[in-house]
Amino acid sequence: MPRYLVTGAAGFIGSHLCERLVGEGARVLGVDRFSPYYGRDEKEANLETLRGAEGFEFREMDLCRDPVEDLVSDVDGVFHLAAQAGVRASWGKAFSVYLDDNTLAIQRLLEACRDRPLRAFVYASSSSVYGETPEGPVREDAVLRPVSPYGVSKLSGEHLCHLYHRNFGIHTVTLRYFTVYGPRQRPDMAFRRFLTAGIEGKPISVYGDGEQSRDFTFSADAVEGTRLAMMKGEAGAVYNLGGGHRATVNEVIGLMGEIQGTPLEVNYESDQMGDVRHTWADTSLARGALGFRPQMDLREGLEAERNWILGRLKG
Repeated sequence: MPRYLVTGAAGFIGSHLCERLVGEGARVLGVDRFSPYYGRDEKEANLETLRGAEGFEFREMDLCRDPVEDLVSDVDGVFHLAAQAGVRASWGKAFSVYLDDNTLAIQRLLEACRDRPLRAFVYASSSSVYGETPEGPVREDAVLRPVSPYGVSKLSGEHLCHLYHRNFGIHTVTLRYFTVYGPRQRPDMAFRRFLTAGIEGKPISVYGDGEQSRDFTFSADAVEGTRLAMMKGEAGAVYNLGGGHRATVNEVIGLMGEIQGTPLEVNYESDQMGDVRHTWADTSLARGALGFRPQMDLREGLEAERNWILGRLKG
């Protein structure tokens, strides 16, 4: 029975990953520091199914401050999902938090793993490391020029994985997530805000003209790709995880209106620093090496997230 460490276990993707692993019979040690980026009640709710589940242990701790050696002393693999999120919030004085949570934390974990015979150390990176890209799907060997401090901090984690793989032989696998959505999505993320506003009959705010596009990835597909990376990822490799559903923000808003039966009221605002115009993942490497095949249709994924939001609003 494998034992895994999952950091960021109370988060959006981390909690889903823990449930999947425990459901398959693995033992999971989940860690989270309950960053105040959004409400603790949201993260506690994410853990409801896991609390008391056989095979799951949870520790509240700060990877930048607390000893981490014990976390990896008896695990077969590490899923490092803990991070300070948010492109727009990463400017100015707040960047010190990103340096801690997105750079120092992974460096301390990798140091602790130097003498451990891990199956893999899977690192959750972001499409933000690419920055502005030309039209067309982007491959993992593209030039990396992030346009936000958040993207820089995630790229630093990738470089650290490369360093510790090359110099100490740690079996690192890096995943670049493309705009993950679904139940438990963070309250600051666009789909959650838009769907909630639609349910409540309120207008939504869109930064820019709405013609910016994203490659949207449903949470269960991201979890499956993450799990496959542990089982099949090549040492030192980097893989894009995209959903294969590229759409503009305006197209998504139109779909949301169709799902709820009435169009959403939209207010367009100025572009935000750090936002890129388009993202689109070439997932050929993940398909070939991992067998990654995203399953969720965008409309069905939006319906699943909307139903989850309705459940939360009803209490």
